[in-house]
Amino acid sequence: MNRSTIAGAARRLVPLAGLAAALLPGLALAAAPNDASGTWLTEDGRARIRTEKCGPQNTNLCGYVVWLKVPLNDQGQPRIDFKNPDPKKQARPSLGLQLIMGLKPQPDGHYGGKIYNADEGKFYDVTMWSDQPTELSVRGCLLGFLCGSQTWNRVNDVLPGQLTGPTNGPGGPRSDAEWAPKAPAAASGAPAGGAGTAKPAPKAAPKAGAAPAAAPAAE
Repeated sequence: MNRSTIAGAARRLVPLAGLAAALLPGLALAAAPNDASGTWLTEDGRARIRTEKCGPQNTNLCGYVVWLKVPLNDQGQPRIDFKNPDPKKQARPSLGLQLIMGLKPQPDGHYGGKIYNADEGKFYDVTMWSDQPTELSVRGCLLGFLCGSQTWNRVNDVLPGQLTGPTNGPGGPRSDAEWAPKAPAAASGAPAGGAGTAKPAPKAAPKAGAAPAAAPAAE
């Protein structure tokens, strides 16, 4: 092949290379992240967190503590959420509580919102996503002095003491009130007594000549 032929081929490849470079960002954006739902072991190994879709449209991401490496306190009692800023929640068990508060889906396929840190009784901003089927990336401030990223690993086995039941069901974790499923609203236009409630029959008119009913005695 002579030099002119090689030069011509090179000139034809340049536009193709430019087209490929222009398409690569679009291809990267089109690659959807993996499903962030599942059960994950935290990076420090202290807990297993179950994440699942939640919210009115089932598009948010909630997460619950389903296993604790140390489930009992120094007195041998189940750990409770005693540092929670809400006094009504301070006696609830740490096992089964909700700590990921309905993260919202983001345009990049990540989820963003609030995470609860029971060690401090505080909420922090967090972003979660899964680039690998076996890993969940967690970025934010999980402690007041520790901001950065963690990797939680997917687990498929069940350890002693792990909650495996459905959320808000027997043997499962519990949603906070604002994320608990709402009861279906009653059908509009239905009578207060419920559909099919029989109405009282109208009283018959008194016959001609009949004595009027006696008035009730005064009390």
